[in-house]
Amino acid sequence: MNFTRLKLSNLRPLRFVMAAFMCVMLLFSTALPAAAVGASKSAPEKGAAQLNEIQKSAEELTENNAPSKSRVVNKSNKGLNEVQGAANAEKMNRPSNSQDATTVEEKVEGFLESITGK
Repeated sequence: MNFTRLKLSNLRPLRFVMAAFMCVMLLFSTALPAAAVGASKSAPEKGAAQLNEIQKSAEELTENNAPSKSRVVNKSNKGLNEVQGAANAEKMNRPSNSQDATTVEEKVEGFLESITGK
């Protein structure tokens, strides 16, 4: 019985250290932004022109009467949808532009080969 008391009393400082560590981890995980490792940096000024065009076309739609069905179909056939048009269509992954892309399986195999040295 005495051995149990001795053992539990030795764990009290460890419990305090663990609680303090968890509080610090919680503080850092909420206060610091997520690290986007390997992500490419984007230029905010490049997207502003496209957004301005989208906003302008949306404002035109609200100011005028409802567009006809044929106008909506014709405009949406030019791109992704009526409002967005063909903006960023070249950046979307489609079968036509993804034939030479590296698959996840190939990436994993390359990673494992680089680690194992085979």
